[in-house]
Parts: sequence; C-alpha cells; structure tokens
Amino acid sequence: MPDQTVEDCPRHPFHIASAPDYLPLAQLRCLQLDRLREIVSRAYANVPLFRERCEARGVTPSDITTLKDIETLPFTFKDDLRDTYPFGLFASPMGEVVRLHASSGTTGKPIVVAYTESDLAVWSQVMVRTFAACGLHQGDIIQNAYGYGLFTGGLGAHYGAEALGATVIPISGGNTDRQIMVMRDFGVTAICCTPSYFLYLMERAVELGADLSEQSVRAGIFGAEPWTEAMRDRIQQHTGIHAYDIYGLSEIIGPGVASECGAQHGLHIFEDHFYPEIIDPDTGETLPEGAEGELVLTTLSKQAMPMIRYRTRDITSLITEACPCGRTIRRMRRISCRSDDMFIIRGVNIFPSQVETALLEVEGAQPHYQIELSRAHGLDQMEVAVEVTPEVFSDTVRGMEHLHQRLSDALEHVLGLRVTVRLVEPQTLKRSEGKARRIIDKREG
Repeated sequence: MPDQTVEDCPRHPFHIASAPDYLPLAQLRCLQLDRLREIVSRAYANVPLFRERCEARGVTPSDITTLKDIETLPFTFKDDLRDTYPFGLFASPMGEVVRLHASSGTTGKPIVVAYTESDLAVWSQVMVRTFAACGLHQGDIIQNAYGYGLFTGGLGAHYGAEALGATVIPISGGNTDRQIMVMRDFGVTAICCTPSYFLYLMERAVELGADLSEQSVRAGIFGAEPWTEAMRDRIQQHTGIHAYDIYGLSEIIGPGVASECGAQHGLHIFEDHFYPEIIDPDTGETLPEGAEGELVLTTLSKQAMPMIRYRTRDITSLITEACPCGRTIRRMRRISCRSDDMFIIRGVNIFPSQVETALLEVEGAQPHYQIELSRAHGLDQMEVAVEVTPEVFSDTVRGMEHLHQRLSDALEHVLGLRVTVRLVEPQTLKRSEGKARRIIDKREG
C-alpha cells in the first residue's frame, strides 16, 4: 500500500479498538506515523545524543511526514547504552521513572533500561497479546520460570499473565526438581522459560519418572535465546505440548515485542508499539519486505527511554503474506541467528543455529552440544561436543563409529567444511537454567 502521509491521517491519536492486532492496515499505518512523529519529537527534545546525531544529518522532527522518512533518522546501537551509562538515554526525569531493569554487561557496565507508569502499562498489554496469541486465557495456570530481578523476562511475563487473568506461579529459574513437582501438583497448563532450560526439564523429568506428556501442560512460551524448528519438533514430539516462540529484548521493552500465534509460522510484531525494518547489516541500507537482514526496531510509545532505529543484530525477514489467524500486524521469521554470534573458521561463516540443525537431523544425537574454538599452528580449529542417547552410548564401538560418521557428514553438509566431532555420554555437558552457553572460544587475538 502507498506510504501514509501526515495529510492522509487524523492529527489526533486514534481510539484503538480492543483488538489492535486486527486493525485495518490503513488505520494501523496512520497510528504508526502519528506515534513515530511524537516519539521522535520526544527523543529530540530530551536525549542529547539523538539530537546531536539528527543535527549532524540535518534532520528535525518536522521532517518526518511519512513512515518512509524513518530511514533518514540515525541508528541507535547497544554501545550507546554503555557509553551513556547509566541514564544518558532517558527521555523522562527520574521523578517519572517507576522502574529500572538491567542486563549483564561484558565490560562490567550493565545495560540500564527505564519505564514510566505508562510504559509498564504498554508492557503488560503486549504481554497479554503475546499469551493470547499462544492460546492462553483467563483460568490458565502459568508457571513462570524466567528469571526475576534485574532481568526483564520474569516480571515482564508475570504482569502480562496477571493482566490476562491467568494464575501465575512466580517460580523463577533453577531448582529443577521443584519445577517438575509444581508442574505436576499445581495443574500447570503453560510454562514460560528458555527452550534450552525446558530441554533440561524434560530430561530431568524422565530421571524422576515424571512423564511430561501425561501432565496438564499444553503450551510452552519459549524465548530469550535462538532455537530451531528441529528443537521445537523434539519438544513437541516428546511432551505433546505446543511450543511457541516469543521475542523481545530489554533495550526495546523486554519480552512482548513479537509472538507466534496458533499457526506457528512467524512471529507477529506488535507493530503499533514497535516499528520494524530490515536492513543490510553491512551497509545499513533498508531492504525490501521479504529480504533477510538485520532487524531494526523503533519504539513508538516508550516514554522513559525511546529507542529510535535500534540495531538488534538479530537476523530475520518480514513475512508479507496474510496469516491464517487473521491478525493484520506483520510477522517476522524465527530469528535464525545474530550477526554478532557468527564466527569464521577457515574463511567460512558459521552460526550456532546451523550446528544445531545438523545435529538434530541425526537420530541418536541429543539436543545438548557445545562448540569449542581453538587455534593450532596458526589455523582455527572447531570441535563440536555432542551428547548421544543412552542407548547409543551403551552400543558397540562400531555403532558409535557409525553415529560419529553420520554426524560429521551432516555438519559438513550444512557448514561446508569438515569439523571435529566428539561424542560424549549423556549428562556430560553442563546444563543451563537460563540462556545456554553454546560457544567456548579459546583462540587468542
């Protein structure tokens, strides 16, 4: 459809219906433009770094007359949050900030994010829409195993589930045996956690004699790390639940940026609050819908800390076809990888998701693996340690050699180069109660 202009749209905010996921496209685009102009003005007036970058480009808020004009605005980077630590990107005075969250920083400085009371209301609203898209409703019992505290996952899911009218169990992460007991005894119907932690729950449940397929859980709301369709298939086949992918990041709001629906084919972006673009990660040029590239997000309603054209480093594409569920908000494909997760071995670009896809295609391999990078005689080396099933590990040497060969071939087919494969017995690799650590890089320099 043609780009909406200011003249095409009312000058005052819309009275949005109770189902913003289903807004007519013309109305949605006008709402986005109205909010974009407001948030750009707010950031320009209150965030010195944004204003300086706009002035360097010769752009002012009054220049934003169509949605396409967003491309004239400067990008925001994760390093901007570190460089202005702790409050340099805030657009609200501290007297209006009612909550702070933070993520761990690799250099000792965390990423600090802020919320006004209005921001928290939006956060709860988009999480209600997330849970509703996953088929949850009032009366569901949701076990929230995301971490509470400074991490945004726990409280983001918690308040959204309560606003939905569900019963929330704020169990947080860890204490796996207790998680399984609560799941069984409390009649849990949905669980929120990272997909890698749910794999661990599945594994531990078998050891305890608790069959998750016989429990009342019907949905898993999984996010906070990339995961593959092969892992979804593994989870659904072994437990009978529906495994839904959700997406969010602290810099934007936390969980609640996008969610799968019952179709499980792409994540609907709640684009009345988060405007998506896809760019070439190398040049920064905007790519057409359908092309794969880096996801860039602009918060359209975040008051405390607006993020204008934030480069997520997540690689995906936008889906242009209508969704069978009827939602008009656009979908993005599952995050396949992060541009900053890529590593290069002997000139070949490799992403951890490729390794996972190859391993899960081979029967006898477990979805627990770790990649170790090293350097010998000036050449980069890559070893993949992968757990095998108990049946295979207790098999003959010949059987192990056959599995080793199949895994090596599968990895070579997917990656395009031969890497070292090391088969390890079950329960050997360290489990994570949060995000899985897949790569150990021992290279120097």
